[in-house]
Amino acid sequence: MATARVDTLSVSAVTGAPSLAAVSRAGFWALIVAHVIAGWGTQWDIQWHLRIGRDSFWIAPHLMTYSGVTLMVLVSFGVLAWTSWRALRGVREPGVHSVAGISGTRGWHFAAWSILLTVLAAPIDDLWHRLFGLDVTLWSPPHLLGLAGGVLNAAAGWTIAREAFAPGSRTREIAVVLAGALVSAGLSVALQPAVRQAYVHGGVWFFTYAMLGALLLPLGLVLTGRLARWRVAPLLAVVAMLAFGLAGSLIAAAGFAWLRPVSFIAEEIAKDPTSPIAISHEIARKNGVTPGPSVRALLTTLVAGALVVGLDARRRPLAASIALGLTLLAGVGLALSRQPAFAQSLPSTPDTLLALAVTVVAGAVGGALAVRAGRSLGER
Repeated sequence: MATARVDTLSVSAVTGAPSLAAVSRAGFWALIVAHVIAGWGTQWDIQWHLRIGRDSFWIAPHLMTYSGVTLMVLVSFGVLAWTSWRALRGVREPGVHSVAGISGTRGWHFAAWSILLTVLAAPIDDLWHRLFGLDVTLWSPPHLLGLAGGVLNAAAGWTIAREAFAPGSRTREIAVVLAGALVSAGLSVALQPAVRQAYVHGGVWFFTYAMLGALLLPLGLVLTGRLARWRVAPLLAVVAMLAFGLAGSLIAAAGFAWLRPVSFIAEEIAKDPTSPIAISHEIARKNGVTPGPSVRALLTTLVAGALVVGLDARRRPLAASIALGLTLLAGVGLALSRQPAFAQSLPSTPDTLLALAVTVVAGAVGGALAVRAGRSLGER
């Protein structure tokens, strides 16, 4: 065994090949860039649907999104191809495992196989629209499958960061925070249709955002706290996520100003007044604003991140997760209740108490899932 290790090191020295750690580090930062590009494209695409309505495959937001996803695929499988090529040449490095004849570290296997879900979602989405027509909603099975693949690929960044960077180093902590920011951003995107549920159904569904957020967001923020050494890591992840979002809004605004696409939104709304796009415009019209996230919702997310830090997700993950959910319940609920559009959807006291109970349970489940995921990812 000792001889084999010496042979491996000598092969690397003779060939001048980069080390596995160096390749993983470069791949990690390329993966971060890919996610940011795809996230900006998705953010712009959502605004495109809300402002323009009609689209095609070749619109700029789609090209940006697909460029980011393509880069994720190339990086994830590119690193696996490199380590597999090395393994075929007899270079075996610690932490490299073989799955179906493909060699790589745990993190890069995780990244590659998860992004395949997003690739698989594309033909399924095309089939879905052929069968059921063009209904722009995030909560369709192919859209959720694609989003899940992107979130899991971002989560692989946690494992890759812990494999590639030295324990206790500042770079490693920054890498864990950035991965957590991208995971949280993807989960936040999945929550966006919850506001329409509050408007359309009211009652206990008025708190859909908080109930789902209590379940999902601990998988981003609480898990970041458990994988990082810095106690403030969850709040830093929130700040990074909001910074990515702000930059994406500026890019979308610049893109609209440059391209000046013709809007068909009135025609789209007339075709189906009950569509998600029509409902979003109805809410915005009643509130006297343009469709988009509110400042109160962003502040609520910051407060939630601060509470996760205050309760220390490393020591009290369940309490931190429940506090996160209750913050969303109070903050988002208050923000919506002050908007004219939601006057007819306000919940009763029994509805509010039921939502409170559901949020507490969802937060506890979300926290437990975060703990279990942390153990699977090799938390300290």
